[in-house]
Amino acid sequence: MAQLMFYEKPVALNRDIHKDLKIGPNKVGFSFAKKTNSVLLSGMEFIHAAKEYPIIFVKSVDRVIPVALLGFRQDENLFVDEKGQWDAKYIPAFVRRYPFILAEAPGEKESEGAKLAVCIDENFPGLNKEEGAPLFDEEGKATELLDSAVKFLQEYQAHYQRTEVFVNRLNDLELLTEFTASAEIQGGEKVAVSGLMVVDEKKLMALDKNQAMELFRSGEMGWIYAHLLSLSNMNAVMSRMVAPKSD
Repeated sequence: MAQLMFYEKPVALNRDIHKDLKIGPNKVGFSFAKKTNSVLLSGMEFIHAAKEYPIIFVKSVDRVIPVALLGFRQDENLFVDEKGQWDAKYIPAFVRRYPFILAEAPGEKESEGAKLAVCIDENFPGLNKEEGAPLFDEEGKATELLDSAVKFLQEYQAHYQRTEVFVNRLNDLELLTEFTASAEIQGGEKVAVSGLMVVDEKKLMALDKNQAMELFRSGEMGWIYAHLLSLSNMNAVMSRMVAPKSD
C-alpha cells in the first residue's frame, strides 16, 4: 500500500503558483477512494475504527503498518457506495486529509532528515479558481481553511510516528503472526487475501511481567485489544460483497 495511494498528481503548495486556487464543492464525494481496499491507520484511531473495520497489519516496502481492511478484492472499497458516499460512521484520517498530504520535499537527502512539504492533489475534482474557499488570501497568506488542513496534517504525522514506535515494539516482541482472510460469496466465488498479520494472543499472554507492563503503561495494550476485537468485523465486511456482474 503506497503512502500516496489515491493522490494522482500531488504537488507542493506554492503561494505564487496556487494563489488563485479554491476548494469548491466536491461533487464526487469519496469516489477517489473507491479502488482502495485498505488504508493506513494510526494507533490513536484503533478504538473508533475497531467498531466497523477489521484492523490488520501488512508489509509495506520495508516496514509493517496497521490498516483498516476495506475490501477483499483488489481495487474494491466496500465502504464507498455508487454515489461516492462513505458507508460507515468513522472515516479514517488517511482518507479525511485528502486532498492535502505531507510529502518529502524534492531534493532532500534522506541522511539529512526528510523535510516534509504541504502538498495538494491537483487532480482533486473540487480544486478550481471559480468557486469555494480560497487557500490563500489577497496578501498571499494561508487562509483559515489551509491553516486547519496543515494542523490536521501535522497531528496526523505525529500520530503516524507514534504508531511506528508501536509496530516496532510488536516486531521486537515477535507478537505478529501471518493470517489469511477468506470469503465465499454468492455463486460460490472464493476470495482470499494473504500476506496479512495479526497479533498472536497466545504470545501476548506469554509476555513477562515487565514487557506486559510496558505495553500497558504506554497505552499500547489497549490498541492491541482493539485490534483483536476488530477482527470480528471480518464477517460484516464479507456481507457487503456481491458477485461481480458477468458481461
